[in-house]
Amino acid sequence: MPIGPADDNVDLRPAKQAVRRQILAARAALAAHERTRLSGLITSRLLSLPELERARCVLAYLSFGHELSTEALISSLRERDVALVLPRIERAAHRLDLYRVHDVGLDTTPGVWGIREPDPQRCSPAIWNEIDLIIVPGVAFTPAGARLGYGGGYYDELLSRWQHPPLRMAPAFDLQIVPALPTTPHDRPVDVVITESALYSVLP
Repeated sequence: MPIGPADDNVDLRPAKQAVRRQILAARAALAAHERTRLSGLITSRLLSLPELERARCVLAYLSFGHELSTEALISSLRERDVALVLPRIERAAHRLDLYRVHDVGLDTTPGVWGIREPDPQRCSPAIWNEIDLIIVPGVAFTPAGARLGYGGGYYDELLSRWQHPPLRMAPAFDLQIVPALPTTPHDRPVDVVITESALYSVLP
């Protein structure tokens, strides 16, 4: 399997899908109570980071399925009076649109794949230059910040819209960390990955 950066002429989809299947199976095998415990531990570590404590506007995401739960993270951000921005999938345009959300329970509705998303009838579009930190989902990460998503390319496209993107942090389980990933120049990395036992950062 090709590992590491590759040029655009190399088809890495089979290699990426192999890693994706392996990590998703391992994540799904976590017992529900263990997933809850680890999610709480990682969330506490994430919330204690100085970069997150200083953030005034955070782009986060609503977790689904066997993902690390972001419920406590989002609740804590709102308790801190941090402005919350959430993505909405626009499948026709193959992009994520961003909205300011005040009340997650009232302002979101089930969207693509059943993931709760901002309701455009209740939420206003986000002001991009106010976002100073992004919580990024993913399937697998390397200690150097390389990221493997679910295969849709939505977050790679989103992160490419900033010439100088805000700080990008990814909460993940230890089992989602791999030594290397097959990547192309279009794959966007993160700055920090935090797990239940480690903090990986490329910040100076």
